Amino acid sequence: MKVFVTGGSGYIGSVCVEMLINEGHEVVVFDNLERGHCEALHPDAKFVKGDLLCKEDIFNALEENPVDVVMHFAAYALVGESMAQPELYFRNNVVGGANLAEAMVRAGIKKIVFSSTCATYGQPDTDEITEDTIQCPTNPYGESKLMFEKMLLWYEKLHDIKPVFLRYFNACGASDRYGEDHEPESHIIPNVLAVALGKKSAVSVFGYDYPTPDGTCVRDYIHILDLAQAHLLAATKDVTGPFNLGTGTGISVKQIVDACIRVTGKDIPYEMCGRRPGDPAKLIANANKAKTILGWVPKYSDVDSIVESAWKWHQQNPDGYE
Repeated sequence: MKVFVTGGSGYIGSVCVEMLINEGHEVVVFDNLERGHCEALHPDAKFVKGDLLCKEDIFNALEENPVDVVMHFAAYALVGESMAQPELYFRNNVVGGANLAEAMVRAGIKKIVFSSTCATYGQPDTDEITEDTIQCPTNPYGESKLMFEKMLLWYEKLHDIKPVFLRYFNACGASDRYGEDHEPESHIIPNVLAVALGKKSAVSVFGYDYPTPDGTCVRDYIHILDLAQAHLLAATKDVTGPFNLGTGTGISVKQIVDACIRVTGKDIPYEMCGRRPGDPAKLIANANKAKTILGWVPKYSDVDSIVESAWKWHQQNPDGYE
C-alpha cells in the first residue's frame, strides 16, 4: 500500500510508520513537527512538512502524493490542557480534521484510519466498554475526537469515504527504535521511569480517593506495538466503523508504579496528589470486535512487558529525542 500518515513524528505515529515500512509499504509522513520530533521521522518515509490548519498544505500534499489510505494521528492529546484551553482542541483536532477530510475528497482517497480514543466514552456506567457504549466525553479532548468521528460518518454517507475509528485506551511501551517523549509529559509510565533514571525526585499520582480497589485510577494499558498492528489490519481489511483497542484488563496507577519498581529494581518515591480535572475513575476495553473482525491479537501488553520495553528505550534515550 501507499499510506499517508499525519502526525508520523509523534509517539504512536512513528511506531506505526516503522511497522508499515517493515511490512514493505510506502509511507508519506505529513507533520508540522510542533509536538513531534525530527528524530522520530523514519528515514525511509517521505516527509512533507505542513499543517492541517493550512488548507493549501494538506490539499497540495494529497494531490502530489497519490495514496491508498490515510492514517490520521495528528492531534493534541492532553486532557488537562484541553480543560484549560478547549479552544486549542476544537481548532486543531476538529478544524484540522475537517481540512483533512475535504482534501481526501478532492484527491479521491476513499479510506481513513482514525486514531480515536476511549475518552469519547467519558465515564460510562459499566465496567467494560464496548463500541456500543454511549459516548459522553468528560473533557474537550474526548469531545474533539468524537466530533471528528461524527464528521467522518457524514463523509461516509455523502462522499463514500470508508472511516475506521480505532478507540484505543492507554498507549504505552516502546519499539526498539521509537518511544515516548512528550513535553509536558502527562503519562504515568515515562514519568515513573524518569524517577528511576534520576531525572525527577518523585512521581505524582493524581487521585487517591477514586472508587477503585486502591483508590487510584484504573486504566487499560495497551502496548504501542499491538496498537500499530491494529492499524495495519484496519488499513488492509475491508472494514469500517469503530473498534476498541485494549486488553480488557484494568491496571491501577499504583500497580503501574509497583511494576516499574519491580522491572527497574530502583526505589521510586511517589506522592499522592489531588485528582486532575476530567479524569474518569475507570476505563477498561471490551476489544472482542477487533479480535473477531480484524483478527487482532495483542502480543505484548502484559504490564511487565510494557514497562520493560519502555525502560529499555528510556535507558538508551535518557534525554528523549534531544
